[in-house]
Amino acid sequence: MAGTPDRAPAPVEIRIAVTEADLAQVRSVRREVFVDEQNVPEELEYDELDATSVHLLAVGPDGTGLGTGRLIHGPEALKLTGVEGRVLLGRLAVLKAARGTGLGADLVRAIEQAGRERGARELELHAQTQALGFYERLGYTAEGPVYEDAGIPHRTMVRVF
Repeated sequence: MAGTPDRAPAPVEIRIAVTEADLAQVRSVRREVFVDEQNVPEELEYDELDATSVHLLAVGPDGTGLGTGRLIHGPEALKLTGVEGRVLLGRLAVLKAARGTGLGADLVRAIEQAGRERGARELELHAQTQALGFYERLGYTAEGPVYEDAGIPHRTMVRVF
């Protein structure tokens, strides 16, 4: 028998981060991806919206955080998007070791579901231009011009549910 049998990927749990330990892992994943890898200044990465957002956390079988994203909803989302019934996905981050596994798409779908559970009819996100294709494959459409955020080119994208 040549080689070893293919192994199924280890299961990943995606949950709403509610405990301090979960929120610490959310911050850790964001720090590694945005601050360390992409050189986003730490003071720009963490903002006042963190306190009122729903944070999702993807954890591996050992409980280690592998990815995260946040959902801005309610009055804060309306203030930022100007569209009634629209929520905002932000800070989507997946650690290098978990990229290419489908985890990013799973996190987006989980955030969409959390948005629908809060009455959203559509979702807006601000994609780094290098990720436009990823979001297009998930059904998002680009709107408006490219702009810079934290020194990185972005474009607004929207998906109607």
